[in-house]
Amino acid sequence: MTKWVFPVVAVSAVCATWLPVALPSQPQVDIEWVRASQGRNLVQVPNDASGSRFSLDALTGSGPVDAPRVQVSWRSGDKQEWRLLAAPLSLSGSSVSSDPIDFQGQRFSTGPVSARYQFNSWRATWRYRWIDREHLVVKVGATAKIRDASIRLKSGSLEASKDDTGFVPLLHLALERPLSAQWRLEADVDALAGGPGYAVDAGVGVARDFSSGWSVHAGARYLDGGADNDEVYAFADFTSVTLGVTWRSR
Repeated sequence: MTKWVFPVVAVSAVCATWLPVALPSQPQVDIEWVRASQGRNLVQVPNDASGSRFSLDALTGSGPVDAPRVQVSWRSGDKQEWRLLAAPLSLSGSSVSSDPIDFQGQRFSTGPVSARYQFNSWRATWRYRWIDREHLVVKVGATAKIRDASIRLKSGSLEASKDDTGFVPLLHLALERPLSAQWRLEADVDALAGGPGYAVDAGVGVARDFSSGWSVHAGARYLDGGADNDEVYAFADFTSVTLGVTWRSR
């Protein structure tokens, strides 16, 4: 339970600062099932001659892995919106390493190695309805993200891990465009590049509206990013298919 303390406290601090000025109106709840497949996942810890750069996905496998994605949003006035998002993601596996791996001060010899990769994301977003028309809605804003990442290796009694929990600021863009009376196109992205790394979380899909504020949606999502600094070199990407249900207050 300890690993959840920092993300919860950090998100609570952001909410305590922002949310008092955000009077809830027209709340919306999205519950989404994500089936993610891993592309590359390159790791080196520490990021110097004492660490080995290796493919973590060769140990964990590429998936696919199931992950939930829960989002609550609401309007504040005519133009402003707020969003809270929880997007946990983790996968684990084992394989035979053909080369020794120096990781976090430990040497893992050639042979069977078990690995676990975690990349949980907790976000709070403010966005502004820049374009608000009947046939097109475009929202721009900023996202405060808490990254809860972890890499763990184990071979026999030898075990080592690298945890990385921190704050990441992102830019936000979202759009909605009706396709018919019941169908609409939806897209969103949280992203920022610069400094020692970058982050991208982009999704696109279609939604079908029903009565009483309910709708279902399906689409695809792409997650990519990482960091290159003195402590760690870690870059990974995931491609996902998504299926979800939404309730909107009327």
